[in-house]
Amino acid sequence: MFATTLQNFHHELKTQVFVIPETLKKAEVGIEVASKTLICLKELVEQEDFEDVPHEIHFFKHLKPCPMSYLIYFTEMRTCEMRKPKAGASFQIRFYKKELRKINKFFNHNMHFVRYMEEEHTYLDHQFFTRNTQQNFPMTPMLYHYDYPDFSSAYDMLWAKVQAMYRLIHYIRDALKSLNSPSETVPLPQKHHVMLWSGSKTALVELIYALHASQYLNHGLSDLSTLVASFEGFFNIKLDGVYKTYGEIKARKGSRTKFLEELILKLEYKMRQDDV
Repeated sequence: MFATTLQNFHHELKTQVFVIPETLKKAEVGIEVASKTLICLKELVEQEDFEDVPHEIHFFKHLKPCPMSYLIYFTEMRTCEMRKPKAGASFQIRFYKKELRKINKFFNHNMHFVRYMEEEHTYLDHQFFTRNTQQNFPMTPMLYHYDYPDFSSAYDMLWAKVQAMYRLIHYIRDALKSLNSPSETVPLPQKHHVMLWSGSKTALVELIYALHASQYLNHGLSDLSTLVASFEGFFNIKLDGVYKTYGEIKARKGSRTKFLEELILKLEYKMRQDDV
């Protein structure tokens, strides 16, 4: 029941947020989009609740942290943009390095939880991602308006912040890179040879969704819109209507994973040929 809300969220990120060149404006619009999505999710939970504990765990472990992490990320980005020194590259560099040290302290403080999540353990999920223990977890004050008993588990906020901090690291590194080479106007050379996707776009969408579902990229922290953009850049292709295409794939009669099954057959055939 949450799929449409999250699909709309990723679509708005791609079409309304990531396209904004000004960092501060991008952060402000991103906060608005993420907040609106969280409100929608909260209303759905209040109306429908969860069928059982596994569905509750899945929501607080995999669904809610996505928009929540972007809310934290864009909030931290906006704070950095407003607090950073207005002049002097050396002062700005010192500011960003201090922010990186804060992030490292956060990860050191929560290393056991981060390791639990990144190694895909599940034995503590009932404690971490159900609502019966949420009252024992101190929520971040600046995000208090999402601390509702029926919309919070013990650690969904912490998991969202972990994901947000990974994104914030990339934002700070990009800022430092531009400060260390301010006169560089020549585009960087491509790190890979130009690759062109010669199959159908539907097949590529099927592959992207399979990789996204596997959570094998960036420890499962890459959202779908980022993954789509990465494939568009790597294969020099434009993928429009990704969510619509995915809906058509799901509506197939018979096998719904035709391309993935075709890949298996072709790889097995090659292996047999190589064994001859």
